[in-house]
Amino acid sequence: MIIVLRPDATGRQIKHIEEKIKKMGLKPWTSKGEERTIIGVIGEEDALRLAPLEVFPGVERVMPILKPYKLVSRDFKKEGSVIDLGGGVEIGGNQIVIMAGPCSVEEEGRLLDIAQKVKSSGAKVLRGGAFKPRTSPYSFQGLGIEGLKFLNNTKKATGLLVVTELMDAKYLKYVEKYADIIQIGARNMQNFELLKEVGRSKKPILLKRGMSNTIKEFLMSAEYILSEGNFNVILCERGIRTFEDAMRFTLDINTVPVIKNLSHLPCIVDPSHASGHWALVRPCSRAAVAAGADGLIVEVHSNPEEALSDGVQSLYPEKFDEMMQDIRKIAEAIGRTV
Repeated sequence: MIIVLRPDATGRQIKHIEEKIKKMGLKPWTSKGEERTIIGVIGEEDALRLAPLEVFPGVERVMPILKPYKLVSRDFKKEGSVIDLGGGVEIGGNQIVIMAGPCSVEEEGRLLDIAQKVKSSGAKVLRGGAFKPRTSPYSFQGLGIEGLKFLNNTKKATGLLVVTELMDAKYLKYVEKYADIIQIGARNMQNFELLKEVGRSKKPILLKRGMSNTIKEFLMSAEYILSEGNFNVILCERGIRTFEDAMRFTLDINTVPVIKNLSHLPCIVDPSHASGHWALVRPCSRAAVAAGADGLIVEVHSNPEEALSDGVQSLYPEKFDEMMQDIRKIAEAIGRTV
């Protein structure tokens, strides 16, 4: 349920409404916009339907929400959220933010080389997996904390922000220490305990859509994070499983405009995992930007044939640079920048 307050609602009136909601066993979330202050109510709405909230001083109107997700919805926040990633970089605004780097952190020297090259092409964030969820237990699983330190050293050398995946809550304090953005991968999209843990973090969260999950389930996972107090969530479409086997996954480009309609959260696209082949990354990236994505997360490697994971879908730095030239033109055509 959404409680819309009058423009002249006082702080005392807002506090009174919040306390009343808490007494009903529900949780209030107050959002102060440019024109209106609204209070989102989390929990079973049946208790509120019996309370005459419209008569409370400061209340303009009360709107029940039929969608199961509340805090992530446009009903709760009309304007799109702009998230401060740090270092003067924001996502969700006019600028399209590009995150790029190797699938896995392998060697510090190689990571630095890739980082310097993607930065020169216009990337603002370095991606790299220190912990790698793999289908096979015999595949490379990442360098762990050592990989996080490599990412941090590279950040200091280049000025790039860092995004890396968290797989287990026991490593949260390390990822918070060394990374600027915490990624929750597709396989953990419905790991609800992990979502609640990062919901209590102060770091921005990059939440990837599960490979077989609906948009509704995707937004409900984001709701877990927001319900714990962390509103700095970036949604990422990374391809879903369909009957088609010509590519690794099917890039559901519809997800971008659908999420933009349903949610105020920024939405980016991962063309590397969605396509599974380097030759498809460039056209998929162009489509994502044209569809309104707020960013891309792309795998780039200086020597893909030696990559310890996902070499086949990684772009050479020069191919990444060519792709960046493409998307700058598209961004300009739709009134945005890269």
